[in-house]
Amino acid sequence: MPDLLMSQQSLIRISVFTLILVSMAIWEIKKPKKRLTQPKLYRWTNNLGLVLLNSVLLPFTLPFLAISFAYLMQNNHVGLFYWFNIPAWLNVVCSLLLLDIVIYWQHRLFHKIPLLWRLHRVHHADQDIDVTTGSRFHFIEIWLSMLIKLATIALLGISPLAVFVFEIILNASAMFNHSNVSLPYRMDERLRKWIVTPDMHRVHHSIHRNETDSNYGFCLSVWDRWFGSYISQPKGGHENMTIGINLFRSTKEQSLLKMLSQPFRNNTDG
Repeated sequence: MPDLLMSQQSLIRISVFTLILVSMAIWEIKKPKKRLTQPKLYRWTNNLGLVLLNSVLLPFTLPFLAISFAYLMQNNHVGLFYWFNIPAWLNVVCSLLLLDIVIYWQHRLFHKIPLLWRLHRVHHADQDIDVTTGSRFHFIEIWLSMLIKLATIALLGISPLAVFVFEIILNASAMFNHSNVSLPYRMDERLRKWIVTPDMHRVHHSIHRNETDSNYGFCLSVWDRWFGSYISQPKGGHENMTIGINLFRSTKEQSLLKMLSQPFRNNTDG
């Protein structure tokens, strides 16, 4: 398994990403939840361009990425799970839960700390929400997120397998819960008891700041209920709600170059 993960991890992750992207895109065409307000091809080209840029830059700016770093920690028995000889299966289960709650609190902090919000608002400046929004993050935020993940791996001793599984789940969850798909009400109600659904997360992309500062979960939905950040529905209704933030409302702000400069601007003229 270790040799397979190290040699095929990129291929597996790209394959899963492509499969889910295409599947959700088809679903969005067949059963959209909300009418789009921006040119779709323009948004997709720039959102996916940002994804590609991040994928190229990240390996060049950090000596280790998550799975390689997890192998390093495993080989040197660094982290609580290794110190207490936690069984491999329990390491995976606990790691998936703990990584998800770390992502929840990281996300919440990126909303509450002004300097971090300047980075994270690139994600929220998308004026429509669909499957590509789930991967639209400024490179500096991606870089900081990876450092937080590496620190968590080192502290807990998270196994490479757990990291591999979590990264696939996180990526798949982000694309699913950002997608512009219509789920039957009862199905949504059942699913959101456990996982974050598109309707639940769409509230988080509302232009109203109290709704933006809610529903931080990416995969499991329980953290928002337990920590008091859950809002069930947008006050304007899903079909009529406005997506995005008050700043950066022009279509040109969806371009790749504009997105990269948004953390450093407080106007649309830069």
